[in-house]
Order: sequence, then C-alpha cells, then structure tokens
Amino acid sequence: MAGAAVSASRSGGPRVVFAGTPEFAATALAALIAAGFDVPLVLTQPDRPAGRGMKLQASAVKQLALQHGIPVAQPRSLRLDGKFPEDAEAARQALLDARADVMVVAAYGLILPQWVLDLLGAGRSTGLRGCLNIHGSVLPRWRGAAPIHRAIEAGDAETGITIMQMDAGLDTGDMLLIERLPIAPEDSTARLHDKLAALGGRMIVEALELGACGGLTATPQPAEGVCYAHKIEKAEAQIDWQQDAAQIARRLRAFDPFPGGASQLDGELLKIWRAEVCERGDGLAAEGQVLRVDESGIVVACGRGAVRLTELQRAGGKRLPAAAFLQARPVAVGARFERSAA
Repeated sequence: MAGAAVSASRSGGPRVVFAGTPEFAATALAALIAAGFDVPLVLTQPDRPAGRGMKLQASAVKQLALQHGIPVAQPRSLRLDGKFPEDAEAARQALLDARADVMVVAAYGLILPQWVLDLLGAGRSTGLRGCLNIHGSVLPRWRGAAPIHRAIEAGDAETGITIMQMDAGLDTGDMLLIERLPIAPEDSTARLHDKLAALGGRMIVEALELGACGGLTATPQPAEGVCYAHKIEKAEAQIDWQQDAAQIARRLRAFDPFPGGASQLDGELLKIWRAEVCERGDGLAAEGQVLRVDESGIVVACGRGAVRLTELQRAGGKRLPAAAFLQARPVAVGARFERSAA
C-alpha cells in the first residue's frame, strides 16, 4: 500500500473509501477531493503493462490518489476464498483500518464480494452506509460493463448517471439519485464518457452531502426495462456491410476509442473511425462497394442506404480525415470493403 494520509477534510463529514480504476473514476475521485471529503483509502486495479514498451503503468485513479497523498491498495482479488487470498485479507485489513463510513465505487473492475458490502454496511458517524456505485446509465437499462457504448450502439436518445446502493447483484441495487443526459447525434463513446464522468463526479458529491443529513431516499429499480451492456470485444470491430447504414454509423461512434471499426480493402486491413449516413444513389451496388470518392469522404453501399467514411487509419498510421487519408492511400470507385479473414 502506497501513500500517506490526506490532511485536509470536511469537519464531521463522512469518511469515504474510493474504489475505481480508469479516467471515469478519477474524475469522481477528483470531485470528492475538491469538495473536501476525507478519503483515507483508495482501491484500484494493479498496475498494467501499457504503451509500445509495455511498461507497467499505474491507473488514472492511483496516479491521482498519490498526487494527493492518499494511501492506495491494489489487490488482485477481493475474494477471501479465491486465487489471491493474501491480497483480499490485506485489503480487508486496510478497509478496517480506514474506519470509513461509506465506499464510493466507479468502474473499479473487481466484483465486490459480500464481506465488503457487509463491512461497510453498518455506517458509523453519518446516515450513510455500504457501497455507493456511480453507474453510467439510467438503471435498469444497461446494467453491466459497457453502458455508454451500448446506449450509443442501440440508438438511445438519452442516457445518464444513476447513484446506486450496491448489493450482491449486477447493478441491481436501489437507486439513490438519477440525472438524465441527451445523447447528441455526434457523440462518440469518448465524448459521452467525458460528459457522464463530469456528471457522475458532481452527483456523488451531492449524494454524500444529502446522505450525511438523511436526505437520500432509496428507490427499488423497476422490473421492466432491464437490459445488459455486455463487455466490448475486439472482434466487434469488424464491420458488417449488410447492416443498415444508420446502424453502422452508430457502431462506429460507439466503438470510438475502442475497438474502432475494421474492414479489408484490396487486401489491406483499415481502421474506420467515423461515418455519416448519406444517399446511396445506386441500388445495384453490392454491400461494401465504393460508390463515390471525393475529399468529403468515401461513400460505401450498405445493406440499406450508404455511409460516407470521414475518418480512417492505416496500420501503423494515424487517424486521418478522409481528404488527408486519400492523399496517401487512393481508393477507387467500385472497390469493395470486406470483412477480414481474421
């Protein structure tokens, strides 16, 4: 465990353990720190290899915690009966030593076993108790790992943040606060992620302030409208040109920044990042066939309609607007994009 205790905190406010890993979570942690909450401990995923050199890299949450002198624990598992019981036991002791009132969880990446929920469940100096989760959807829609991606992919008109009281289920706990956010036509996962991260940071501060004075009301999730946001897989990058043009364009926005779109042209695998729906103009063309090419983009036939590809990337190259891409890699009308063999 690294770091030293934070000195500045709210007088008489709740002690808040924070569990999270990526930038989405770091935004929430930054909001808690800025609001003056006492954060005696942070849990985050172990350092992972990253970058071309594959050097170990600390998570965004760990980097922020260390900047503010907050102790950090990085268990590989929290299961006392699992593969790394020594990690779980060390985390258990760290949580006991933290004497926290509540745990805030945001995109942590490890399942919280029942002992964690029970340990934080009693509360101490405030009316807050247990583990509060910052979830990137309006529950019960898009429970699970990838709510932002799946909302865009499905063509949802809105999403939002739910502050939820965690229980043993997968995003099934009672709702404490909800705020909705429209999904703009140009929103990618990267752009919507940043909007929701900022909203989540503001809302968790509000939830803790309300909870400390008994102002939070827990509402069970409705039984209707439940759906699951399954983890994004790299294989989903493959573009199926038989799909509707609007669906293809949505998927590209949903899969930016990961895994992007992928398609093979003349034996070369290309990454496709952005596309817009446009008029097809030729009902005889095969799906994936290039209909028109100009500096505004590459128009490709789909199962219904067509898309104009406006941002592309070659292997080892940079993401480029269509005009710059075409200067280095011309594309002929009549050529055909296809699924790669991989």
